[in-house]
Amino acid sequence: MYSSDNNNLHDGKIEANQILNLIESLGDEKLTAFFKQMDYPEDEKILYLYKKLRIIPKYDQNNKILPLNETDQLAAVNKDGTVIKYITNPSEDVQLAAVNKSGTAIVYIKNPSEKVQLAVINKICYNIEYIKNPSEKVQLAAVNKGGDAIDYIIKKDIIPSEDVQLAAVNEDGLAIYYIIKKGIIPSEDVQLAAVNKNPNAIYHIINGIIPSEDVQLAAVNKNGFVIYDIIEKGITPSEKVKQLAREKGIKDV
Repeated sequence: MYSSDNNNLHDGKIEANQILNLIESLGDEKLTAFFKQMDYPEDEKILYLYKKLRIIPKYDQNNKILPLNETDQLAAVNKDGTVIKYITNPSEDVQLAAVNKSGTAIVYIKNPSEKVQLAVINKICYNIEYIKNPSEKVQLAAVNKGGDAIDYIIKKDIIPSEDVQLAAVNEDGLAIYYIIKKGIIPSEDVQLAAVNKNPNAIYHIINGIIPSEDVQLAAVNKNGFVIYDIIEKGITPSEKVKQLAREKGIKDV
């Protein structure tokens, strides 16, 4: 216990400001023990939030601990976004504050709105990993910031649309690796976008499919040496592709 002075908490002989001063002086471990001394029903979630804010728990006439109001909820998540897991039915404003503080807080939010999902992505695109069913708009926001974020989308067993695939490879040509790896056959437009962004993307394409002449030409035009990857894969490039490679300085094809 914490001295005879603290026992006065239970007989009403200590002022509220004295209680607050005491709370401020306690570490987290002692603070938890302090709250457990108080004659309130056990409601660990709400109690934790009061503890986090270091404020006196509020209770009704039946001595039942009351949930925090929105102002206090906002103060709590602005300290630590993940404490939203202790808040029942948080408003969108509280959800937004939580994910702006900590992107991973979204895992504790049931059915987050698209606005909340986008806030998470705007913080870090790879936070899409924590969103269960991201809309196409959210997927696009993620891959526009980091093409390889498409990996997290595909791992959810979501087949990304061509628009999402295009956005991903336009940001990072090598992101086509994750598309091919999943067994998805990217359209020629996606393949062209990938090799135009990074000609080395042809290496991942030929591991899954035989690229068209146009795709081979686009890759070789960017980097003549990729014709070796094409040939080593057992693909016979057309004379047109070989000629372009020779123009790029590759004489032995």
